[in-house]
Amino acid sequence: MSVNRLLRVGTVAVASLGVLALSACGSDPETSGSSTPSGSSSSAAGGDCPEGTLNAEGSSAQKNAIEEVISKYNEKCADVTVNYNPTGSGAGIKQFNAAQVDFGGSDSVLKTEGKDGAESEAAAAAKRCANNPAINLPMVIGPVAIAYNVDGLPKLILDGPTAAGIFQGTIKTWNAPEIAKLNPGVTLPSAQIAVFFRSDESGTTENFAKYLAAAGGGAWKGEPAKKWTGTGAGKEKSAGVAEGVKSTKNSITYVEWSYAVDNKLGVAQIDAGAGAVELTAESAGKALAAAKQSGTGNDLAMKLDYATKAAGAYPIILVTYEIACSKGLPAEKTALVKSFLSYFASTEGQASLTELNYAPLPEEIRTKVDAAIQSIS
Repeated sequence: MSVNRLLRVGTVAVASLGVLALSACGSDPETSGSSTPSGSSSSAAGGDCPEGTLNAEGSSAQKNAIEEVISKYNEKCADVTVNYNPTGSGAGIKQFNAAQVDFGGSDSVLKTEGKDGAESEAAAAAKRCANNPAINLPMVIGPVAIAYNVDGLPKLILDGPTAAGIFQGTIKTWNAPEIAKLNPGVTLPSAQIAVFFRSDESGTTENFAKYLAAAGGGAWKGEPAKKWTGTGAGKEKSAGVAEGVKSTKNSITYVEWSYAVDNKLGVAQIDAGAGAVELTAESAGKALAAAKQSGTGNDLAMKLDYATKAAGAYPIILVTYEIACSKGLPAEKTALVKSFLSYFASTEGQASLTELNYAPLPEEIRTKVDAAIQSIS
């Protein structure tokens, strides 16, 4: 375990004590993954440090990333306590829209269209922001690994249609012809494939389903959504599916790269048409080059090309967004949000994520994110 990993574990342990104190006071929502400040204040991301407590909730995909950033931020701004509860993207949006947290974390942008007559996530967020729009701020780039646990299989190659067949449940055994064709000369077991999926509403699920729909050649039948529609056994959050595969032979799941690495799981290479590509920060970065801004102005929602065939590009990536009010929060909360998110988006904040198996924001996107944060008032 790296020194940074040990430091982060220690930070979380200390944070748990702070969470208990907060819960006992009954003034803040229950949190985990929080950081308790210590030491003296200084400036962060070019501005003076405020004082107070910032509460956030959402994506578990960014849990390791945001905990690291909180720790680094508190070295500069010791009088700010940042609490982050990694309950999943769906919960993060709901808690933000219900004004239970100061910003939300989500692996998919706010929906602009409602279902079954209900108002959209974006409309609900605008109400929460005192009738001002909420903005999607891409902050953490998390490649999604197809992680597996099969004895004697150190390397596995999959393509979109084969992955879609496995997770749809139409490809049932490890030695199925579709898998064997992609892995010539490899001895594959005849065992049934045990699939694990996220049982909670998850932006990771939605992004992975978008990949299966775009690259699956029709093998994926469901509509991409935060709720899983394929086959398998459900486990809660990223840690749950990773542990499920770790403890179950001949199993497979989709999970953020950092969780696959931490649990020492096999990670499939993906052939999108230009040869098998191993998941690395560099290959994930090549896929990011195809992303386009779909939001307008300071709303930096991005449209990813899940079916990219660019040479050397790993196509299964997700972006975790911090969802914040463009206006409408009390002045003291606005100062806290701007201070912390400014550090998160800084070159220093982004650089701290690389060794945790996240990819830093490309500079052209990072500068846009920083400008959007500075516009918050």
